[in-house]
Amino acid sequence: MTGHIGDDFDVIVVGTGVAGLSVAASLAMSRRVAVITSGALGGGSTALAQGGIAAAIDPSDSPRLHASDTVAAGGGLCDADVVRGITDDAPDRIRDLIDLGTRFDRTDAGELALTREGGHRCLRVAHAGGDATGAEVSRALVATLRTTAAAVFDYTTVIDLHLAIGRHGRQVGGVVVRRGESVGEELLTAREVVLATGGIGSLYVASTNPPEVAGDGLALALRAGAALVDVEFVQFHPTGLRVPGRQRVPLISEALRGEGAVLRDRQGHRIMAGHHPMADLAPRDIVARRIDAVMSEPLDGEPNVVGLDVTGFEPGVMTRRFPTAAEICRRYRIDPATEWIPVAPTQHFLCGGIRTDAWGRSDVAGLSAVGEVAATGLHGANRLASNSMLEGVAVGRRVADRLGSEVPARASREAPPPPALPRVGWDTVSTMQTVMSRYAGVVRSGAGLTAALASLNAVADSDETAPLAAHRWLASYAVVAAASAREESRGCHWRADFPAADDAWRHRLLVSLNEAGLPEVAAAIALEETA
Repeated sequence: MTGHIGDDFDVIVVGTGVAGLSVAASLAMSRRVAVITSGALGGGSTALAQGGIAAAIDPSDSPRLHASDTVAAGGGLCDADVVRGITDDAPDRIRDLIDLGTRFDRTDAGELALTREGGHRCLRVAHAGGDATGAEVSRALVATLRTTAAAVFDYTTVIDLHLAIGRHGRQVGGVVVRRGESVGEELLTAREVVLATGGIGSLYVASTNPPEVAGDGLALALRAGAALVDVEFVQFHPTGLRVPGRQRVPLISEALRGEGAVLRDRQGHRIMAGHHPMADLAPRDIVARRIDAVMSEPLDGEPNVVGLDVTGFEPGVMTRRFPTAAEICRRYRIDPATEWIPVAPTQHFLCGGIRTDAWGRSDVAGLSAVGEVAATGLHGANRLASNSMLEGVAVGRRVADRLGSEVPARASREAPPPPALPRVGWDTVSTMQTVMSRYAGVVRSGAGLTAALASLNAVADSDETAPLAAHRWLASYAVVAAASAREESRGCHWRADFPAADDAWRHRLLVSLNEAGLPEVAAAIALEETA
């Protein structure tokens, strides 16, 4: 049903990707739930996801092996207890999605069709519609949500979290929103707010994320007093379609390499051969850095390029198994049967986020987070392919189960407002994107990150503050501050001036707002303390 401003709810869910929908569709059976999305219901990154959902379903696989691959990809910073819990849950969460009507691809024998992606040693990735898994999962969850009494606020933007004083002190008591083209702000109250706002794609010049994914959840949580963790770990997908000048870059699924596609330079050499035991199926950070290095080295005096070679596929494989990729090629006039698909590393996923436990609780009463905006410790320093939708479904189910039995008492009075937003206008957004892409990309350096902080400080002097632009500024500043502090290379954080991993840095960096309202690294948490 359509929501009405002024209504009071038990739980407000902000975001309608797989994580937010998993919470709302389950919780709306027992609680009064509102769902807020900045676009249409089901928008965000999930519907664009091509790969699949990882789960140990094959008889030759096991949750233990899935956990081992997750930890290996995570660069030594995964929370082992969280990894075990989520990989143990994975087969059941696949079954839940099937029960909700998700139509996963099947073999001729009727079994779930499974594939491999980078970092996986086993056939483990369940997929739908060939390479349209996200769209199918989103369809099933949206259809389920529509059967409930959840109130839906579409085309509604969350400007801030409403802070209140409850029985045990300060808590989040709702959200401040703008609806449609309105410039007025209105309040929706709730006993718990669940942020499921996704990642930070629009902080960069080019991303696989849709334009509305811009780090808002990180900024909202920081301003409410929550801590972020692991936000220096920004994953760049190795194979975004190389389309100069586009902000939203189509993703060329990693699953193509799982089916035998290989990466080649302009002369036809396989660029991953001899660089990793898993070659083209090495973890994403390794493949992305290798492509970046190849493209940075001129070949015969000309810029080098990298292409994904699928010319060895049997006729019909692209259109049957990878219809999304085939349609992308058709749209950009690429014939994958005779030419390589041009690719380049593209911002894709934030491995860190709002610090939560395995049940979605943040540091602030009344505030939960789930999905890409949250950091449970599953991904560590680098996400294993197809663990993102798994995390959204698995932790989303846990959040719904928890809030079905426990939510804070209603707040009794308002709390003091959060710090003032930085003075950032919309005219600075393109400058911030350029700064992030140049200095906080696949490869970073101390000098570059110092320059990034200086540039961000320089743009925070606008005459008028645009709240959503200020959110981007806060999220960008948090990422750069954490990347500046971590003086090593680990996972998808790669420092040219500190090119090796260092055991002295085997801890997680917490970022919070200081008294001046700036994100800064506030603490380092040893891994054994994060269970």
